Amino acid sequence: MLTFDIILVFFVLIFILISLYREILGPAFTFLIAIIILGIFGILTPTEIIQGFANEQVAVVIMLLLLGDIIRRTSVIENVFDRLFRYAKSYKGFLTRMMVIVSTFSAFLNNTPLVAIMMPYVHSWCKRNDYSPSKFLIPLSYAAILGGSVTLIGTSTNLIVNGLWVEQNLYPGVKSLQIFDFAAVGIPMVLFGTLYILFFGHKKLPDKADALDMFKNQSREYFIEAKVKKNSRLIGKTVDEAGLSNVKGLILVEILRRSFRISPMAPEIVLDHGDVLVFAGETENIADLINSDSGLLIPEMGMLSKIKNAQVIEVVVSQNSPLINKTLKEFNFRSRYDAAVLAIHRNGEKIEEKIGNVNLRAGDVLLLYSGEDFANRTMNTQDFYFISKIRDFRKLEWYKILLLFGGTAMAILLSAFHIISLFMGLLIVIVASLALDITKPKELPKSIDYNLALIIVMSLALGTAMIKSGAALLIANILITIFMPMGKVGLLFGTYLITTFLAAYITNKAAVGIIFPIAISIAHNLDINAIPFVLTVSYAAAANFMTPIGYQTNLMVYGPGGYSFKDFFKIGFPLTIIYMITTVAILSLIYF
Repeated sequence: MLTFDIILVFFVLIFILISLYREILGPAFTFLIAIIILGIFGILTPTEIIQGFANEQVAVVIMLLLLGDIIRRTSVIENVFDRLFRYAKSYKGFLTRMMVIVSTFSAFLNNTPLVAIMMPYVHSWCKRNDYSPSKFLIPLSYAAILGGSVTLIGTSTNLIVNGLWVEQNLYPGVKSLQIFDFAAVGIPMVLFGTLYILFFGHKKLPDKADALDMFKNQSREYFIEAKVKKNSRLIGKTVDEAGLSNVKGLILVEILRRSFRISPMAPEIVLDHGDVLVFAGETENIADLINSDSGLLIPEMGMLSKIKNAQVIEVVVSQNSPLINKTLKEFNFRSRYDAAVLAIHRNGEKIEEKIGNVNLRAGDVLLLYSGEDFANRTMNTQDFYFISKIRDFRKLEWYKILLLFGGTAMAILLSAFHIISLFMGLLIVIVASLALDITKPKELPKSIDYNLALIIVMSLALGTAMIKSGAALLIANILITIFMPMGKVGLLFGTYLITTFLAAYITNKAAVGIIFPIAISIAHNLDINAIPFVLTVSYAAAANFMTPIGYQTNLMVYGPGGYSFKDFFKIGFPLTIIYMITTVAILSLIYF
């Protein structure tokens, strides 16, 4: 029977779907308006609207995002990736390594910062090896999605589903999903998804011009010198064996060896201690070289290489600067400004002299490696003008790195063995990070995704409204009528199809908020185990491959890869079918 409450809930659902699909309002504001309407008409009480803010899983999502951002800012993950991808040379070799490594990390770390960190690596590797990034960026996003679906904490979608399960649980004996409850389907799908991309999906990937190069914003090319260290792994290797012909997007121009210059470059030249390698490259690539484990050092950095917090920035010498017609040595630049000049850009001109001996001109662009006191010393100066910040560098002591990674891993393990809740474990790690000055209290609020938190809380309220009004039960009965002839397996297929369709064309958070209460009602109405339906909703919403708008990592690679909307569908639709069949088959075997 259609009551006023059910009709109003359907009206709100239609409003949500139209607003999200047409992008009339943002997801957070859409959900907020919908819940306010339900509150005005008394379907939801004020307590029911805001009780999601006290939900433990909402706090866990926020804390995982905070830790992911802290880890990203330390550049530790970048150094790890630098080692893991160093010897990947072929297309299939790099693709395989990328899929395996990213999916593994994504099972335990938030996938959005992982993709953000990997994209520059993909871009640099493609530039060095003459491949289009469009052959790798969709697989990068898919690897993060596949890995994120392996564990409870791998993606925020799984945590949202768990929050809904705890909030709306009709089975008091079951308190929460466990961290590895998702692995039965997640691990096989990492394997199947990787094999699909390697043997079939990669053939459908477009070979498009590098969108980042096409639209790069006035990136300047510099010449920079790097010296072979005393005990460097490069000593005794040829330029080709060391992989330095084109390292991290930088082109090796010449080698300065004692009193003579080696140019043009030949790949069979053997490197020796003290060789000074002259590279040409753009700002981002030079910043990559500074933080790499390449066996090289940049002499201009000197003692500044020991500092914990630094930045690579660009400045331009002003028209009235006292630097004009003076060298950096004469001006005592490093001690005066707490910054080292790494390279000088002068309208593409190659500067033959050593950087410290160059007479500066107005308009010269200086690439600086700046220390912690640079901002204070240059606050009121007009000697040069700031152009842009290229990169932040932050070095942590070994015990702080151990606390971040070991503490996070320990919190996950202790939660898995029911010794301590994940909430308390993560809270301890964050408090310890603040106490040891790994991060600062002012930085934490900047890392919180307030829109995501609001969407989760409003989704919890929407689920309450759908169950409370009877709308979820009505929709569940309709789905039972349609899919019941196929049995329980048919109901799982139906749940997966509807969830994945909504997730593809609106958002996965919205799909979970709408379908979860329906799935629970189906299981409760038929008096069958609800867990397979809960997991099906989670997999269908998180494993979103068909559209760029369905998942945040797809959206991240959409523009840089130069993809069209249909590229995702061509590659993602078969993978979605594989995922659906695998999910239903495994869950049916386990639970039915």
